[in-house]
Amino acid sequence: SAAEAGKMLRDNGLACIATHRGWADLAGGTQREIDFHYALGCDFAAIGGLPLKAHTPQTYRAWLAEAAPVIARLKAAGIRFGVHNHSHEFIRAADDVRRSPMDVLIDEGGADLMMELDLYWVEHAGLHCERILERCPGRVPVIHLKDKEVVPDAGPVMAPIGEGNMDWAHIVPACRAAGVRWYAVEQDTCRRDPFDCLRSSFEFLSGMGL
Repeated sequence: SAAEAGKMLRDNGLACIATHRGWADLAGGTQREIDFHYALGCDFAAIGGLPLKAHTPQTYRAWLAEAAPVIARLKAAGIRFGVHNHSHEFIRAADDVRRSPMDVLIDEGGADLMMELDLYWVEHAGLHCERILERCPGRVPVIHLKDKEVVPDAGPVMAPIGEGNMDWAHIVPACRAAGVRWYAVEQDTCRRDPFDCLRSSFEFLSGMGL
């Protein structure tokens, strides 16, 4: 249960920095979700992506209107709400080529909509992480990190932080400037032992003062 998990975390000096919950549960059972997060000792609820069939500026605007009262209720209970991105949020629709759905979330979502940025997918979409972070000051308490390496016969793959081609010397200062508190290493796939990859990421980020 959430209470048991919360106790296990506290007993071991750990904290739950964020959850990924279903939007239907957050919207349809907001008080249950608040109670769940209280029991877990977590003040940040996120969703892994918007539950929409069509990802366009128009559908994202409609979702923002639907989400506003839910976000406000969570905020009143001391719980922040955020959206995690992949790369499809940056696809531009044929009828609105000047803006992506992600532009709508960032520019129209308001200060209470947190952006749980996954910087690998920002880079994968062809954008500079620093530019996106600059647009979200105070709205990125938690981010996801992995590196992007190019290997023979496979092309771009996920890699431990510091072993790929992402520009961490500029990305990390941009994270600090945006107010990032938690850096979650989330390497979905590993080309060698996952714990060795994790150690490599930890040592690299620690060497950068994180």
